[in-house]
Amino acid sequence: MTVSGADTKTRSTPEGPDPGDRGRLTIGDTAVARIAAHAAVEVGGVGGSAHRLLGVTLGAQRADGGVRVIARVTGAVVALDVRLSVGYPMPVRRTAEEVRAHLVRRVRQLTGLTASRVDITVTALRRGRGR
Repeated sequence: MTVSGADTKTRSTPEGPDPGDRGRLTIGDTAVARIAAHAAVEVGGVGGSAHRLLGVTLGAQRADGGVRVIARVTGAVVALDVRLSVGYPMPVRRTAEEVRAHLVRRVRQLTGLTASRVDITVTALRRGRGR
């Protein structure tokens, strides 16, 4: 079967500005913080941070809360302040470095933002939750 040029139709693109010129997407600090908190626990041996006030643990001494992240987005760059626990006997420094690299990669992948700074505070060691 032969199709003539008159029978074929091409779809035209809608008129209007280029997609990049139609508006802006802003990802807020809270959204980035939640994404980073979820990404942090993707690293083995990482858990939540106990609630603290002025350096004093509130409630139970367990680190059973979620990973705590404060994100500050400026343009296409984000700075992260992360508080987490590490399972004993995981190597703390190496685990923190893995978390830092993972957060830089995942935040970029999921938001398009560049993590310029990732400060990590290990607030507790949890017994028996290593890899």
